[in-house]
Amino acid sequence: MNSEEFKRTRRRWLHQAASLGLMAAGAAASPVRARFNELTLGQLAPPLTLHTLDGRSISTRDLVGQVVIASFWATWCEPCREELPLLSDYARRNGKKGLQVLGFSLDGPAELSKVRAVASGLSFPVGLVASPWVEGYGRIWRLPVNFVINRQGILVGNGWDDDNPVFTPERLTREVDPLLALSGSGRAA
Repeated sequence: MNSEEFKRTRRRWLHQAASLGLMAAGAAASPVRARFNELTLGQLAPPLTLHTLDGRSISTRDLVGQVVIASFWATWCEPCREELPLLSDYARRNGKKGLQVLGFSLDGPAELSKVRAVASGLSFPVGLVASPWVEGYGRIWRLPVNFVINRQGILVGNGWDDDNPVFTPERLTREVDPLLALSGSGRAA
């Protein structure tokens, strides 16, 4: 491991360790908010609404019939910045097959110009998350974290369960491509 890789790994580890401490403190203070443990694969996904940078609102409930990747990220998150172009290319290539990626930025309003700069190079809609507490998903404490919802609105990918939550081309092929091959009825298209 070279010096730069060591620094990135160390930063990632420190960020995750700090986030775990904050999550534990937050969960102890407000157990109602720590609901990510309640996310269950194979069950209806909790609804999400993306309030986009251009003023639209996109609800996952309105996207039934499409495969949805809900991606939580931030401009300061290096693994996120590496993953976003991959997701953008994947969304561009698979949009006609019924894929919708929604980008939820955890940056604050003060970083809006940075978020807009990143979003301008993406093929999917982006919006700011008003709070790191996302109803039904808990506190977003690790980035990136992604959730996959199939065409029937069922949670089929729970980012909290992933040891390495960053999407790779191989992982998208293995986990999302089969969902895109199915029609809304669950049969091969």
